[in-house]
This record gives sequence, C-alpha cells and structure tokens, in this order.
Amino acid sequence: MDHSPRSRPRVGHIQFLNCLPLYWGLARTGALLDFELSKDTPERLSEQLVRGELDIAPITLVEFLKHADDLVAMPDIAVGCDGPVMSCVIVSQLPLERLDGARVALGSTSRTSVRLAQLMLAERVGVTPDYYTCPPDLGVMMQEAEAAVLIGDAALRANLHDGPRLGLEVHDLGQMWKDWTGLPFVFAVWAARRDYLAREPEVVHKVHEAFLSSRDVSLAEVGKVAEQAARWEAFDAEVLERYFTTLDFRFGTEQLAGVAEFARRVGPTTGFDPHARVELLAR
Repeated sequence: MDHSPRSRPRVGHIQFLNCLPLYWGLARTGALLDFELSKDTPERLSEQLVRGELDIAPITLVEFLKHADDLVAMPDIAVGCDGPVMSCVIVSQLPLERLDGARVALGSTSRTSVRLAQLMLAERVGVTPDYYTCPPDLGVMMQEAEAAVLIGDAALRANLHDGPRLGLEVHDLGQMWKDWTGLPFVFAVWAARRDYLAREPEVVHKVHEAFLSSRDVSLAEVGKVAEQAARWEAFDAEVLERYFTTLDFRFGTEQLAGVAEFARRVGPTTGFDPHARVELLAR
C-alpha cells in the first residue's frame, strides 16, 4: 500500500441515485474540494477500499462484515431502508412460490443485495432457483430467465416503468425483509480503513462530519435535489423526491440490530463471523 503523504483523503462515491443525497450537499458546504473523489459501482468501491486503494468509502454490508478487522464503520450514515427501498427488487414472470428450480438472473453489482434476495427466496418463500449472473438489462434477462434481481437505477426503472409495462411482478426486497424480521435493512455502510484512521484520525472525523452535513442539507432541500437530478435522469422530480425520502440514511441502534440479524442468518454461508460486532468510529 502507498504510505506517501497526501493532502486529500481518497474517498469513494457510489454512482447510483440512491447516494445522491449524501453527496449533493458536499458542494453546498464546500467540502467537495477536500476530497479526492472516486465514483464507481458498490462492488468496485468495496474492492478498492479493501485493497487500500481508497481511504474512506461506502462498502456493501457483506464485504464490510467480511473485512471488519481492517475497517471502522462511521455512525449515523448508511444506505438502507425501513420498509420499501424501491431500488432493490426481484422482478418475476411467475409467482415467487413457483421459482423452485427456475432460472433467476442476478444483474446486481452488490453482493449484499444478491445475498438478501437468495435469503428471501430460500427461507421466506421456500424455493431454490438456478442462479446465474448477467448485465442488468431487464429485457434480455426476461428472455433467458423466469426472474431477475436488480439494484440501483436499473431496479428503480424496473420497479416504476418496465415491470408494470411488461406485466411482471415486482417484489421490493426491503419490504420483504421488514415484513419478515420487523427490522430495517442496511445495504451499505461508510467505513474508513483502520490503518488510515490510525495515521489521519482528524481527517477521518472531518470526512464523517462532512457527509453528515451534506446529507442534512440535501434532505432539507430534497425538492431542489430532485428537481436538479430530474433534468438528467429518466424519472421526474416527484418520483425522485419520493425515492430520496423513502431511503433510510441513518445508522443507529435499530439499523445495527438489522445488521446483526442479517449477519446471524447468512454469516455461516457468506464467509464472515455471524457474531462479529460492528465497530463504529468513536466520536
């Protein structure tokens, strides 16, 4: 790993709409110039943080739990839901109960979402599909599979536009988890590498504070965020405002309980200690 001095921390940014409210306010608060920002998919950012190519980044929950010894999570900030999430879905041509042995396409770039979908289908629905991975193109997926798992902007399009247009069932995985466990679900947390925190504790705390301020500014002006995003996206401002306010950007006691329940259920099959504690950055 490169230990040469740097003036700015290397910070990851998920390029999906669900993270826009966490970054929009950085320009408003002036913090944007304090970061060396890298934009990518959740999976690639997770890999870069684990390899030490980023100092601070969002990381999918499964990857965080696998590498918790090297990372410290930031409190009060995450990407999750407490009920519907809108952008993590199973889209199906058949009722879920009829997917046993059926082909299910995994178009997700997040291992957490894939594992959540597999957990829901296996333990809540009671089916064992034949999974395979492919690009997140719903039209192609539905030609080759009976159902598909999608996240992010592709899932939002499938949920709001393509699924209903094609007469497909759309199942919101956040709502399925809530109905099953009564708990919120966390898809990604913000984390700093322990070695970077040891070298630059003040910088890590300033980055944490900057993201909290950005989120608060964005949610206070969520209508403006939605209007600006709608100029470039396939969704109107009303839909985007509903989406941004449906998402849960908190990471407190209830969210930690959701993380613990997910870890308990999938830890033995996902390669991390199901009893591991999430260490949070000290205030």
